[in-house]
This record gives sequence, C-alpha cells and structure tokens, in this order.
Amino acid sequence: MNLAEVAKLPLREKLQIMEAIWVDLRSHVENIAPPKEHQDLLDSRRERAATGRSKIQDWNQAKHTIGRA
Repeated sequence: MNLAEVAKLPLREKLQIMEAIWVDLRSHVENIAPPKEHQDLLDSRRERAATGRSKIQDWNQAKHTIGRA
C-alpha cells in the first residue's frame, strides 16, 4: 500500500492501521536505541533532577504552564 492509497482510505481505517502499527512497534521497542542526541538530553535531565538543579512538577502543574513562558 502506498501513500496515495492510504490517503484514499476512510479515517476509521487509517486509525485502525495506525493502531496496528503502534502495537507492533511496542513489541520491538526494547530493540530500538534512541538517537545519541536524545539519550544525551535524557541523561542530562535525569542528572539535573537527581542533583536538585531542576524542579520536577507533576502533570497537573506542568500543563497549566504550557504556552505561558
């Protein structure tokens, strides 16, 4: 199936295909390493949180600050 064929599908079918792809990808996630830049960023953020240089907010606090910076 190519992109033009997918574009012609009804939304419901597109969502079903997307869900099937995500289910399949989840079963392989352990075999996929993140790009080095992403891993470096995660490591940096974890280190800042562990040393107290970053303040951790729960989701309810964080979602109210999105777009207000």
